[in-house]
Amino acid sequence: MPWQEVSLMSQRREFVRLAQQDGCNRRELCRRFGISPKTGYKWLKREELTDRSRRPRHSPARTEAACEQPIVELRGEHPAWGARKLRRVLRQRGWTMPAVSTVHAVLKRHGLIDAAASVAHRPFVRFEHAAPNDFWQNDFKGHVPMLEGGRCHPLTTLDDHSRYAIELEACADEHTNTVQQRFQRAFEHYGCPLAMGFDNGSPWGNAASSPHTELTVWLMRLEIRVVHSRPYHPQTLGKDERFHRSLDDEVLRRAPLRNLAEAQSRFDAWREIYNCERPHESLGLEPPISRYRPSPRRFPAT
Repeated sequence: MPWQEVSLMSQRREFVRLAQQDGCNRRELCRRFGISPKTGYKWLKREELTDRSRRPRHSPARTEAACEQPIVELRGEHPAWGARKLRRVLRQRGWTMPAVSTVHAVLKRHGLIDAAASVAHRPFVRFEHAAPNDFWQNDFKGHVPMLEGGRCHPLTTLDDHSRYAIELEACADEHTNTVQQRFQRAFEHYGCPLAMGFDNGSPWGNAASSPHTELTVWLMRLEIRVVHSRPYHPQTLGKDERFHRSLDDEVLRRAPLRNLAEAQSRFDAWREIYNCERPHESLGLEPPISRYRPSPRRFPAT
């Protein structure tokens, strides 16, 4: 089954970032991305695809005032990012940044802080699986109406250990065949996880008397352990729930979706930022790709 149509540059970036991780089997990664080893090594060697510093060639002494423009501009690109994330990304791009409190003050001075929404939250310490692909959290993020009619059903899959977004799919429905096709593509691309977690709704499971469905039986035949959350306890899939909130804040509330094709294009672009660029506070302000590795468990050909 061919991999989902995404931009070639986006696919190259993801391949390069994964191939640069310690212990990566690059030939196996090439096979999963559907490219030859020659092409894969060519991508790795290309200068424009390596991690280069974005530091300006000339770095005169900067004052805090001179730092305000990049802070405001980056906030405009990512309105949901707070001072910590903005400061981290700008430092990675070569800017000399003041303290987090000063960055926050810049945002406040430019009217970019919503006082009602900026209440301090105490970070919640969640259980975390020990390694990538030990456990994938999965769910639909409800349905979203589209301007040209119909509804988009975003299907999300998140690696528990790294918070890496395995899937963010704009689906037309929540049927078993739709989900199975998306899961198979993910397994072919990233390998199979040891276990996957779901809530108790369709198509994952129906009730205590009938906990398994055609989809979960298919997963068990692939030797993937199926875990259902306790009824009325969404915190079992808390990382995926938190991912849904970020998707709301950073994509869905910025502009309505027109159709499924446009939705998938926006999802792909944001998923790349989320995985490879956006600092994650529970990961020490590193992006999820810093901790993710593809699974060594291949999807069986038959």
